[in-house]
Amino acid sequence: MKVAIIGTVGVPANYGGFETLVEQLVRHNKSDELQYAVYCSKKSYNDKRWVYHGAKTEYIGLNANGVQSIPYDIISLIRAARKSDVILVLGVSGCAFLPIFRIFSKRRLIINIDGLEHRRDKWGKWTRRFLKFSEKQAVKYGDVIVTDNQGITDYVKAEYGKDSQLIAYGGDHVLQNITQTDACDILSQYGIEPNYYSLAICRIEPENNVHIILDAFSRTPEKKLMFIGNWDRSVYGRNMVEKYSEYPNIKIQSAVYDLKALHVLRSNCEYYVHGHSAGGTNPSLVEAMFFAKPIIAFDCIYNRESTEDKAEYFSSGDELLQILNNDTMDFDKNAKAMVEIANRRYTWKTVIRQYENLYGA
Repeated sequence: MKVAIIGTVGVPANYGGFETLVEQLVRHNKSDELQYAVYCSKKSYNDKRWVYHGAKTEYIGLNANGVQSIPYDIISLIRAARKSDVILVLGVSGCAFLPIFRIFSKRRLIINIDGLEHRRDKWGKWTRRFLKFSEKQAVKYGDVIVTDNQGITDYVKAEYGKDSQLIAYGGDHVLQNITQTDACDILSQYGIEPNYYSLAICRIEPENNVHIILDAFSRTPEKKLMFIGNWDRSVYGRNMVEKYSEYPNIKIQSAVYDLKALHVLRSNCEYYVHGHSAGGTNPSLVEAMFFAKPIIAFDCIYNRESTEDKAEYFSSGDELLQILNNDTMDFDKNAKAMVEIANRRYTWKTVIRQYENLYGA
């Protein structure tokens, strides 16, 4: 069976959650009967490989994100229709094209609609309307709709009257073998002491409530925070740096992609603070849960579902402050619950089996 995967930057993974999903799907494919083809952005790779862990790579000369994501996905769909039995579509950018696509192709479409893109604060009015329209076409013309969070599963049923398959993300790929010497070197490199800092990792966007987290820590100088993100990519991020970088207890750190460094930073923090308010099951939250650390998450349906209501939750800076300064709270119970949920629900072995079961269903 030939399965085409479209809608991502491509492989090797170097961008986000969908790219990591594709990386894991192709790396763990042990079947001679399953052949993947991954559609990649030519503009994102200097070193182009025509085969990657047994998967064929097809390059499109457009960016996979931004306004070019629409023609990028459409061209990928057209090419994949000629060469595959099943097309796995990740995201809805190109799904506005599906009414036309269905005129000339009956290929099986499995579509992960991602995290309700039309509700994200970063988009303008017309972009939101387009993404909502694309989502509607995805649900209408897809043979199987995949959602990554029960909150989105419920939304699809209520909004469109259609059932979807709930498949979350894996996170156990972040666990690395680290020597004590390496751990000490990495902590020293970042200038932090083990178990004396909270950690937050995200894209620096308003919907991730970066301002709320920074405000709370700016008002509790005895609590240290290391906040990792792409601060220079937006006016919002640069404003946050300007406002909070002078606080001695707040360490604003540019993006870290090295898995060994991330392992050390996650495994040595006191708390993991998660501010995402949109997007369903968030990969960075799932990854953090494997480190048996207390999770303090923004209070929304997606985070509560992902953590099974067993984390601590905040919806304002004052509420986050109360949690941080509450000496009677059972954070050890929180931490044990997080790692138990992670190993039960968020291993790549489980996620990959769920996707593979859809191809021939």
